[in-house]
Amino acid sequence: METLGLFITVAAYVLLVAVFIRIIFSWTGFDPENPIAQVIQEITEPILAPIRSVLPRIGMFDLSPMAASFLLIILASLGTRLQSV
Repeated sequence: METLGLFITVAAYVLLVAVFIRIIFSWTGFDPENPIAQVIQEITEPILAPIRSVLPRIGMFDLSPMAASFLLIILASLGTRLQSV
């Protein structure tokens, strides 16, 4: 159970960092054709797309990265609890 908890925690934090990088890229106007930006988009889109389909946009703001961040933090917390079982 410890290994599963560690895997979940590490995966959640890696995805959380990828979401934050994607947010920074969107704010700075980073070139979407850049290979780094494409990898970040491929990593984060499977997480953000389902949230985006449920959560409506508020004006020009896409709140799916914020919702994904909250969910990933909760997932990392659950993974940490699994490590202590």
